[in-house]
Amino acid sequence: MIRVVIAEDGVLLREGLAGLLERFGFQTVASVGDAEALRNAVATHAPDLVITDIRMPPSYTDEGLRAAVELRRAHPGLAVIALSQYVQHRYAADLLDSGDGRGVGYLLKDRVVDVEDFVAALRRVVAGGTAVDPHVISRLLRRRRDPLSALSPREREVLALMAEGHSNAAIARQLVVSEAAVGKHVGNILTKLHLPQTEDTNRRVLAVLAYLRSDDQGAGPAGVGLDGTRP
Repeated sequence: MIRVVIAEDGVLLREGLAGLLERFGFQTVASVGDAEALRNAVATHAPDLVITDIRMPPSYTDEGLRAAVELRRAHPGLAVIALSQYVQHRYAADLLDSGDGRGVGYLLKDRVVDVEDFVAALRRVVAGGTAVDPHVISRLLRRRRDPLSALSPREREVLALMAEGHSNAAIARQLVVSEAAVGKHVGNILTKLHLPQTEDTNRRVLAVLAYLRSDDQGAGPAGVGLDGTRP
């Protein structure tokens, strides 16, 4: 049974999410409404997974996300998913780059349209994978226009799907091209972005996010309205 701590200031959403997870075999060991309570709950219960909102008391800015980054630094093996309505550019990159880029996710509440897909994303993150909404990726990509200018439109499509955690085979199916063609695009992308070539999906996600993070310091908050998390 996967043990979960939920951090969400909205009591109805918090309790609703706990009930939903119970239906799918998760155990909610703590349900809290602010970042300090989240830190204490993790210290007390040592959960397998943290699901946290970003904006929580007292300032309703980025307390939940900053707490998630701190928890990942203190507990690299702790799986964390940010579930929010917003993308905080700087701390989003920090979170996704933490713990070697494994066991982490960033999903947008308004885009969770399928419960089973959502639960599958949670299980994938607990298993060490990633679950990143494509709108989060696109926002981060737009922060790095110049380095991406060398990529063709198709390479940009492949890059976005890579960053979501898709394998070459899954990308080929989605774009209706051959897997060999995707492999060529991936090689071109990694070469143009000066990233080491690898076929490991999680390392590819880490490489993309770490590269985006390098020029994302000092970025302010931006809001955007889950899909794209299927393997």
